[in-house]
Amino acid sequence: MNATLAAPDGRASTRPELDKGLGAAGRIGFGAAIAAALFYVGYSVYSDAAAVGVEPTTYLPFLLLFVALLIALGFEFVNGFHDTANAVATVIYTNAMPANVAVVWSGFFNFLGVLVSTGAVAFGIVSLLPVELILQVGSNSGYAMVFALLLAAILWNLATWWLGIPSSSSHTLIGSIIGVGVANALMHGKGGTAGVDWSKAAEIGQALLFSPLIGFGVAALLFLAMRVLVRKKELYEEPKDGAPPPLWIRALLIFTCTGVSFAHGSNDGQKGMGLIMLILIGTVPTAYALNRAVPERYTAEFHSRSIAAEAALQGGAGRNDMSAVEARRKVTAYIADKSFFPETLPALAVLVHDVDRQVMAYGSLAKVPAAAVSNIRNDMYLASEAIKGLGKQKPAALSETAQDSLATYKTSLDAGTRFIPTWVKIAVAFALGLGTMVGWRRIVVTVGEKIGKTHLTYAQGAAAELVAMGTILGADHLGLPVSTTHVLSSGVAGTMAANRSGLQMSTIRNLLMAWVLTLPVSIVMAGALYMVFAQIF
Repeated sequence: MNATLAAPDGRASTRPELDKGLGAAGRIGFGAAIAAALFYVGYSVYSDAAAVGVEPTTYLPFLLLFVALLIALGFEFVNGFHDTANAVATVIYTNAMPANVAVVWSGFFNFLGVLVSTGAVAFGIVSLLPVELILQVGSNSGYAMVFALLLAAILWNLATWWLGIPSSSSHTLIGSIIGVGVANALMHGKGGTAGVDWSKAAEIGQALLFSPLIGFGVAALLFLAMRVLVRKKELYEEPKDGAPPPLWIRALLIFTCTGVSFAHGSNDGQKGMGLIMLILIGTVPTAYALNRAVPERYTAEFHSRSIAAEAALQGGAGRNDMSAVEARRKVTAYIADKSFFPETLPALAVLVHDVDRQVMAYGSLAKVPAAAVSNIRNDMYLASEAIKGLGKQKPAALSETAQDSLATYKTSLDAGTRFIPTWVKIAVAFALGLGTMVGWRRIVVTVGEKIGKTHLTYAQGAAAELVAMGTILGADHLGLPVSTTHVLSSGVAGTMAANRSGLQMSTIRNLLMAWVLTLPVSIVMAGALYMVFAQIF
C-alpha cells in the first residue's frame, strides 16, 4: 500500500511501498550467498597458490591477505547499497516495479555487468598510485596503502549514505588514492605533488567533473525532445496511486533500470578488482604477478615485438653500455617525475632488452620461477607505464612508426601483467550485487522525493536513466571511472528544470556540498590512515 506525503508545493502526493523486505527466505538466501562467496574466495586463492607450488611457511601474510580481501569486497558491498538508488529510484517512484523486486532485479544485472567488464577501468585506477608503492605492494607500505585507501573510502561512503546524500564512490576512492600518494611522498621527504600521477588524476577528474554536467544538460534536452516528439499525455503526468504505468512506458522504465544497473556493475565493479589484484600480486606473486594462462603464441610474439620496440627506442644508435640496474632506476624516475631526458629512451631500450632476455631464457611466462616472478613483473610494468608516458609526451626522437611499434609492444606487456582471474570478477560481482539489495532506502527517497518539487513522471525517469546508462557505458569503453550517482541525480534535476517543476534547493546544496567535500575529505582521511598504518605495519 502506498503512503501519502505532502509535496513541497503543498499538494498531496504518494510514496511507493518502501518497507517490504526480502522476507525470511530471502534473508536466509542472502546469508547463504555471502557465506558461499567467502568460501569461494578462500578456495580460489588456495587452489591458485597450490597450482604453482606455493606452500605457506608463515600464516601472517595469508591472514593479512584475507583481511585485505574482506575490506576490498566490503568496499564493493557498500558501493552497491550506496549506489542502488541510481538504478531503482525511477522504477519505484513510477510504480513500474515494486521496491523489493526492483532491488533484486538491479542486483542481478549489477552482477552481470561486473562479469562482462573489460578491466580497463580497474587498471586505470591502479595507475594513479605511486610507482614505488606498486612495485613494492607486498611490503609493509603496500599493506598500509591498501588498508588506508579502502577504509577511508568505506567510511565516507557510509557517512554520506547515513545522511541520505547521493555521493560518488568513484570520487571517494580516487580521493583516497591521492591521499595515500601525497602522504607517501611527504613521509619520504618529497613534495606532496610527487606522489601522484597528476596527468591521470586530471583525466579522471575531468570525467568526474563533466559527467554530472552532461547528465543535467543532456537529460533536460532529451526530456524536451520527448515532449515534442512523443505526444502521449500520460507520459508527463504524475503516476496514479499504486497503479503501474502503461505497458510500453513500463517496459521503457524497466529497460533503463536494467541498463543503468548493468552499466554500474561494469564500471564501478572494476574499481575493487584493480585493488584486489594489487593485494594478490603483493601476497601471492607466484600465482598472480604474471598471467600464466597466455596462449602458446605469446612468447614468440613478445620476442618479435621486443626486438621492434628496442630498435624503435635506439633509433639506429646501436646498443648502449648502460646496466639493467641503472636503466631500471632511470625508467622508474621518468615514470615518477614525468621528466623526459635524453637518456630516457636508451634506458627504456635496455629494460626492454633485459625483460625479453629473461622471458626467452625461461621459455614462457608459465615457466618463470617463483624467485624471478616479482622482478619480471615489475620490469614489465615499468616498461608499460614508460611507454604510456611517451605516448602522451610524443618526444621528437620517436617517429610515428616507432610509436606504433611501442604501442604494439605495450599490448604484449599488458597481456602478461594486467589480467583479472575469473574468480575475482565473480567475488566482486557477488559483493556488488548483494550490496545492491540492502541499505538502498535512504538514497532512493532522496532521488525520488527530494530533488524536484513535484512527483517524478514517467518521462523524467526514462530520460534521466537513458542518459545515465549511455554516459556510464561510454566512460567504461574509454576506461574512465565516472560517478553513477552524480550522473543520475543531475539527470533527474535536469528533467525537473526542463519541466519547470522546480528544484528543492536544500537537497541540491547537500549534493553540491558532498561533491565539493568528497575529494578533500577522502584525501585527508586516507593520508592520515596511511601514516598510522605505515607505523603499525
